[in-house]
Amino acid sequence: MHEPAANMGLAVSEAGPPPSVFRIWWTAARPKTLWAAVAPVLVGVAMAAADGALHVPAAFCALLGAILIQVGTNLYNDYADFEKGADTSERKGPLRVTQAGWVTPRTMRRATVIVFGLAVLAGAYLIWRGGWPVLLIGVSSILFGVLYTAGRYALAYLGLADLFVLIFFGPVAVAGTYYVQALALRPEVVVAGLAPGLLSVAILLVNNIRDVEEDRKAGKRTLPVRFGRSFGVGLYAVCVGVAPLVPVGLYLWMGGHPWAPVTVALEALALPMAVRLHRTREPAALNALLGETARLLLLYSLVFSVGWLL
Repeated sequence: MHEPAANMGLAVSEAGPPPSVFRIWWTAARPKTLWAAVAPVLVGVAMAAADGALHVPAAFCALLGAILIQVGTNLYNDYADFEKGADTSERKGPLRVTQAGWVTPRTMRRATVIVFGLAVLAGAYLIWRGGWPVLLIGVSSILFGVLYTAGRYALAYLGLADLFVLIFFGPVAVAGTYYVQALALRPEVVVAGLAPGLLSVAILLVNNIRDVEEDRKAGKRTLPVRFGRSFGVGLYAVCVGVAPLVPVGLYLWMGGHPWAPVTVALEALALPMAVRLHRTREPAALNALLGETARLLLLYSLVFSVGWLL
């Protein structure tokens, strides 16, 4: 009865057969996290368009490559956290397909290679167009996507993941998207990338605050494990509070684009979310806040992009 699933590299858990193939891989891709890949690309596209440098093929490839790298990172994280014992039956967060027994570790490794390979194909045109800087960004993004949970010195296990999320989902992603279109770079583009980077860190912090007990047992030294829950909550408040103010700083520094600072209105959503994180002690209850933080990132990118273009 379960032979077809096994032939496809899908495992059969003790609870019964796995769901549909589509649902398994959709769950493994973690669609709620993909806004962290989409948002900085939207910002970079809007800033290029405002400068008259919009290049649709490059923008599309940048978006596709960013999504594929994020999915590949998620797949490898699913595999590596299971192998290291960080994902167990006590997990309070969304289901992980390797831990659930829906996919064998071997199949998850292969899927990771395939997805990263597709990302390389999506980036080939961008490398041809933009040269070695784009190659460097692409290789580094995939490398750190693997190093996030791979090896003895995995970034997520050392408490360094937040820094690399800030950099690669912020200034690098925004500046890279802008560069492959304009083939030039402006300093305000790099600074603008801080906002999506900060909000991406906020998403990671909710995840790590929720999983702090399981991570501590598994030796996963995230920032909340190293410095405590209060530190993580405070850092989340800083991230969601500062991000909407970045366009204000850009306006005061560079002038122009007077509608971009309207993002400050998002403080009305961001600050209550920080209060909820402080007050919510049940780990499973933070799953909703995780999704809301991801939607805040998307909303920010849309509001900023429209404001920058007006």
